Amino acid sequence: MNTQFKKGILDLCILKVVKDKEMYGFEIIDKLSSILDINENTIYPILRRLTEQKLFTTYTKDSPHGAQRKYYKITTAGDHKLSIYIDEWDTFIKHVNQILKGAVK
Repeated sequence: MNTQFKKGILDLCILKVVKDKEMYGFEIIDKLSSILDINENTIYPILRRLTEQKLFTTYTKDSPHGAQRKYYKITTAGDHKLSIYIDEWDTFIKHVNQILKGAVK
């Protein structure tokens, strides 16, 4: 997938998967990388930024496999931002599809 396409949509994808289930970083990467060509160098900076923007809170939890894991939880502000992103995405896709189908005069 085109890198520029991905950059603009990863915030939306990350917010959505964390809204569905609180997760630790590698779990987020694993879930998204099953569909998108992404890696930790892409995701961790976004997680830090979204946390700094107060769209996530974090907490640690013991892992059965060693060190504690940092979990991400969506905030009320993050949930609101996700709703805005989904509305914007739906409108954008509708308009792009109109262009691709030759419906633009």
